[in-house]
Amino acid sequence: MPVISHRGAQMPPSPIRKLVPYADAAKKRGTKVYHLNIGQPDIETPPSILDAVRHTHMTVLEYSPSAGFDSYRKKLTEYYKRNNIDVTPAQIIVTTGGSEAIMFAIMSCLDAGDEIIIPEPFYANYNGYATGAGVKVVPIPSSIDSGFALPAIEVFEKAVTTRTKAIMICNPNNPTGYLYSAAELDVLRDICLKHDLFLFSDEAYREFCYDGAKHISALSLEGMENHAILLDTISKRYSACGGRIGAFVSRNTHVMDAAMKFAQARLSPPTFAQILGEAAVDLPLDYFDKVHAEYTSRRDLLVSRLKAMKGVKCPLPGGAFYAMAQLPVADSEKFCQWLLEGFSHNGATVMMAPAAGFYATPGKGKNEVRLAYVLNREDINAAMDCLEAALGEYKG
Repeated sequence: MPVISHRGAQMPPSPIRKLVPYADAAKKRGTKVYHLNIGQPDIETPPSILDAVRHTHMTVLEYSPSAGFDSYRKKLTEYYKRNNIDVTPAQIIVTTGGSEAIMFAIMSCLDAGDEIIIPEPFYANYNGYATGAGVKVVPIPSSIDSGFALPAIEVFEKAVTTRTKAIMICNPNNPTGYLYSAAELDVLRDICLKHDLFLFSDEAYREFCYDGAKHISALSLEGMENHAILLDTISKRYSACGGRIGAFVSRNTHVMDAAMKFAQARLSPPTFAQILGEAAVDLPLDYFDKVHAEYTSRRDLLVSRLKAMKGVKCPLPGGAFYAMAQLPVADSEKFCQWLLEGFSHNGATVMMAPAAGFYATPGKGKNEVRLAYVLNREDINAAMDCLEAALGEYKG
């Protein structure tokens, strides 16, 4: 029998989706599963942007340009300008989701054997795309004890080698919900400028910053015109995960030229979702007010319930819609699997993402989980009832 590639063998499974078969089996047994494992919001996709797709009249569903429709890229410049990011349509490539933007960044800027520094825990797909490209991830540890704040600049300095080409961040962070401060971003800027590194900034959760804090984009950092690359998506912003539309944004013309070759190789981004994304830019400016208030309420409920449980530690997230919690269990993956295989409370159970898959350092995150507060308050309460009962019953 032919043997699969080393790349395929080394590709890590998704910590977010790997337990899905157990969840499916639980549902077949009649157990209700509260999904806190994945960032799939239950917030309604704005009807007006779905209507923009429904009312589109075309006789042929053609390829779009490889960079995306010019009209959409022009619209995106309006959106970015409202967020203190000044770019031109030529500095934007529309991608098939934020995931493709990540892939374009890694493939355009790093060679096999190069290194990318990423504070951990981090979004698991960074590791997947780096593995696929033969790029080495060099993790910088952050701790639940500090709320996952960025480590000191000296830690970064020690991690830089002759093979280091980039630093990757997610701001606000997935999976921790941590929001980077201006001072922390200045530290990253200084390191990138000193060592001539790229800064990949995944800003998928820009709109979701809490307690009066403001988001700062990497593209607004002084002196980073040729270093900063913005990775973006409409998935979370407009609760449109199935649209699969993102953006790769850079002022570096060499980077854009390289990324365009990858964009041409995959032909074009989806047509209908670009129509949806273009309409979304024209949503009322107060659209996010209600959404923001809802997520704030959900965050506060989830964290308060977790902190009230014996042996559970959970810092208050500053952004996104995720929380990382440390549980009084030895192995959170075994615990999460047991929740789906051998436990129910009032006919229900809860599904979470074991945190080890968000770390590159072996052994890290073994007793942590990521929870996505993407369900309504009633369901979050019910899910926390399940978790609290499970922790009282679990023998592991």
